[in-house]
Amino acid sequence: MGFLDTLLGRSKPARPNLDQLFALPSAAITLESGAGFTPTGQGSVCFASVEGGAFAGLQREVRDLLDADTEGGGIPVEFSQDAYGFTWLLTQHAPDDTAGLVNDLHAVNTTLRDGGFGPQLLCSLLGFRDAQGRSLALVYLYKRGTFYPFAPLPDASTKRDNGLELQVRALLTDDLRIEKDLGRWFPVWGAPGL
Repeated sequence: MGFLDTLLGRSKPARPNLDQLFALPSAAITLESGAGFTPTGQGSVCFASVEGGAFAGLQREVRDLLDADTEGGGIPVEFSQDAYGFTWLLTQHAPDDTAGLVNDLHAVNTTLRDGGFGPQLLCSLLGFRDAQGRSLALVYLYKRGTFYPFAPLPDASTKRDNGLELQVRALLTDDLRIEKDLGRWFPVWGAPGL
């Protein structure tokens, strides 16, 4: 950061640290013991698609990498597009294999970043559910290098359980780097894996 940036009050954004994703398995244990939410075994990565052969080749590489275990009973990855034109990759593991799921999410993010498509990465999420059937996601904002909880209300298509989100924030403060700016806790309605 230069002198003018300091003088004008500008700051550099936090650099993404994909290794923070490896804190999710311990956060999952904290979330289960503190709030009763267990992993669903589903996680997803959202990115802005780019036209061209290089990006299409990278998508094939990611699919081949993650689908390598499908012959042994693994679930193939799924690609989908949301209403805003963003691409979602959904990967699934057994609910008790959070570490394997996180490895997949990390591999996707790393492959896209190392292929020169880091700016297209938006977020990754890991899904959870409680005994009452409530959904919760821990969302990693790639460009901010932070996490936040997203809890849609089960009976409403576009309403959130803000109380639950704040409860989860307090619960996971020691496990994850939580996004402090609540205005950046963007809703991810209909995200695969939620």
